[in-house]
Order: sequence, then structure tokens, then C-alpha cells
Amino acid sequence: MAHAVGLAAVAAALAAADAAIVRALGGSVHPFVIGFFRAAFGALAVLPWIALRPGVLRTAHPLRQHALRAGLKLLALVSFFAAFSQGPLTDVTAIAFTAPVFVVMGAAVVLGERPGTVAFLAVLASLMGALLVIRPGGGPPAAGLGFALVGALLTALIQLMLKSMSSGDRTDTLVAWNLLLTAPMALGPSFLFWTTPSLSEGGLLALQGVLGAACMAFMTHAFSLADASIVAPVDFLRLPLVAAMAYAFFGEVAGPATWLGGAIICGSALAASRLARAAPARTASNL
Repeated sequence: MAHAVGLAAVAAALAAADAAIVRALGGSVHPFVIGFFRAAFGALAVLPWIALRPGVLRTAHPLRQHALRAGLKLLALVSFFAAFSQGPLTDVTAIAFTAPVFVVMGAAVVLGERPGTVAFLAVLASLMGALLVIRPGGGPPAAGLGFALVGALLTALIQLMLKSMSSGDRTDTLVAWNLLLTAPMALGPSFLFWTTPSLSEGGLLALQGVLGAACMAFMTHAFSLADASIVAPVDFLRLPLVAAMAYAFFGEVAGPATWLGGAIICGSALAASRLARAAPARTASNL
């Protein structure tokens, strides 16, 4: 169990570093270009593993279903990249944690599941927390937070898809197909916004791709070693880690509204995640 928690903590740290890298690029590289390089370097990182275990590509689902999930994942990544490049890092991270609550809402609408009183209260509390982060004191929302909400919604949709796909495929199969399909999908849109990265930008993009693949691998392995109720809460370490990096590297200081709203969102997301795991169908995470 301690090993699983340690792996999840490392994954949270890598995800925080990912956000800091996007901000370090300073908006000079378009989010679609970042998405392409992230997917391409991530795919290169796992190709040796796939070559050693080609059976991992055997799937019970049609390729178009994997392609749809990969396309949604790309759009979610691009939305978060746009948010991280424009909005306060800690605020964007807090909003990202609304995804499990949107899963509960989506399961009620799409799958016909009936959320209980606790689930309803978790959804309501999360939305209130998000509103507190987006408009502290009733002021105008910070730039980029709309993209963060879009990313959270897309992440929830992906997790709803995984509720059915994870019953037919192993987690490593889902990871492999996601990484292999996302890069060619991102290539076309990236040409529309292409600017050739500088040497330093290229190094950051390569590092981000490797960190992204490593983050996925660490979290996946953590879920295989311990129950999700133990592993999932560790991901909330991302919020203080991102806050620390935002202050250390960019001088950003998260205000009281961010911390209060973030705490409400994290608590609501934890409650929503536990309710989802209590259902017969389990949601795969961080794929």
C-alpha cells in the first residue's frame, strides 16, 4: 500500500511539473502544438515497451472507439494547456478537480444512474467551489478558467467512456492505444498554428512528453497495487504542489478564495469518486 501511495504522489508531482512547463513556454507555443509534441514524445517513450509486449495492443473494442477517446483526450489536454498558459496555475488546477463531479452528473444523464442525496450535495458543493475560484468576491473571472472548465467536462466524458471500455480491455491496452492514436490526430491541427519551437522550447516539450507518459504509467501502476479509495485522494497533492511551483517560478500567490474553493472542490470530488467506485461499473482514471 505504501508503494502505491508513493507512486501516486510521484505522479501528482509530475502532473504539477507538467503545468509549470506549459506556463514556462509563456504562450509562445500554441496549445495544439504543445498537444502534438506531448503526444509524440509520449508515444516515443512507450514504443519500446509496446515492442516488447505487442500483445498489449489486442483490444475487444473497435479502433474507432479508441480513436474517439483519443480525440477527446487531445481536446481535453489542449483546453488545459490553454488554461495553464493564460490563467493562474493554482486556480486552473482547482477547477480541473471538478471532473469527478461531472462524471456523477454525466452518469445520471447518459447512463440513467440515480445519484443519491450525498452525490447531489457533492455536485452542488463542487459547483459552488468552482464559482468561488472563478469569481472570487463576485469579480470578473480570471483569464483561461473557461478553458479549464471545458477540460474538466471533457475529462469527465472520457471517464464515462472508460466505464464501458475498461470492462473489455486491460488498463495498459487502453493506455497504449491512447498514446499511439493521439499523436497523428494532433499533427493536422498543429500545422494550422505551427511555429517552430526554439531549442529551449523543444527541450521543454520533450521533457513534458516523457513526464506525461511517466505520470500515466506511475498512476496506472499505483491503481494496480492498491484500492482506488487509497490511491485517488493522493492526486489532490497536485494543488499545493502547483501552488508551490507557481510561487517559486512565476511569483503567483494563490488567494484565500482559491484555497477555500479548491478545498470545497477537492472534498466534493473525493465524495463523488467514492460514490462512483461504489457502483458496479468502475471508472478508470488518468488515462
